[in-house]
Amino acid sequence: MLVLASLTAGCEQGFRPWRDPSKHRVEFVTVEDNVRLEVLDWGGTGRPVVLLAGLGNTAHVFDDFAGKLSGGFRVYGITRRGFGVSSRPGSGYTAQRLADDVAHVLDSLKLVAPVLVGHSIAGEELTLLGAQHSDQIAGLVYLDAVADLTLDFSAYDALRRKLPAALRDRPSPSGSDLTSFQAYRDWQVRTLGFAFPEAELRNDFDSGPNGKVGRYRTDGSIFKAIRGGVQKRDYSKIHVPVLAFFAVPRSAIDPRHPYQPKDTHERDAIEEVHAADLSYINRYKESLQSGVPGARVFELLGADHYVFLSNEADVLRELRAFVAGLH
Repeated sequence: MLVLASLTAGCEQGFRPWRDPSKHRVEFVTVEDNVRLEVLDWGGTGRPVVLLAGLGNTAHVFDDFAGKLSGGFRVYGITRRGFGVSSRPGSGYTAQRLADDVAHVLDSLKLVAPVLVGHSIAGEELTLLGAQHSDQIAGLVYLDAVADLTLDFSAYDALRRKLPAALRDRPSPSGSDLTSFQAYRDWQVRTLGFAFPEAELRNDFDSGPNGKVGRYRTDGSIFKAIRGGVQKRDYSKIHVPVLAFFAVPRSAIDPRHPYQPKDTHERDAIEEVHAADLSYINRYKESLQSGVPGARVFELLGADHYVFLSNEADVLRELRAFVAGLH
């Protein structure tokens, strides 16, 4: 009903209705009383690969990536509860409940030995599913998704506050960048070097008057509930092959970095944060590999946190090789 109303309103105002160009089929799977999750099916043949988005995103963030992956596999995506057109109940946002949601979808689709691919906070679901359902899963792929969110980051946050504003604060779009979804995507390209698929943005934000980007749809309480429901990572119970991508930041001292320090104070602050970043990455890597000794780690220097967008070719190549090598 909401989609139809939006399209009708656009026609009445003389705007051409927008249609999702991604070649996926959309269905809904009930995972709990009155809770349905959106499931995207991009088709393809071969081993099933299931994509799980990071916090704040829907499965549509993979629209472009999945289309290129479906050439050798059957590709699905799941939008977790609270986001996009999936149900938004008042509870059920712990890591365990979200992992159970995914397990329900896998059972409903009757997938045999799927590979689960998760971005960012989806590493929570991957780790629990790998530990509890290794007999039903062929492999796990972490897309910059092994951060331990139960750690105390207060000291790190204090270090970041010393950074120059250009490095400390995320850029925000201006009013002109929000006049349309395409304008917003153009801003993302200029700022990040890549853009989300338009369907992702339209699932994240309302469409305002004259096609402007409207308010963000998901209430902040859902973000808070998910962050509050994370668990200490225990990889030792995972008994399936693992591939993990790490986005490794460049230091601003590196001449290839777009920002160069203006004085010694800035240089010292930047180096402190960079050293802390590398320390965390090494800690996460060691934790994963001590729990899963055979885990394959692939570091992407200078990659964005959205590694499957900033370094799409690298991720596609390594992911295809990983899945092809599974029994």
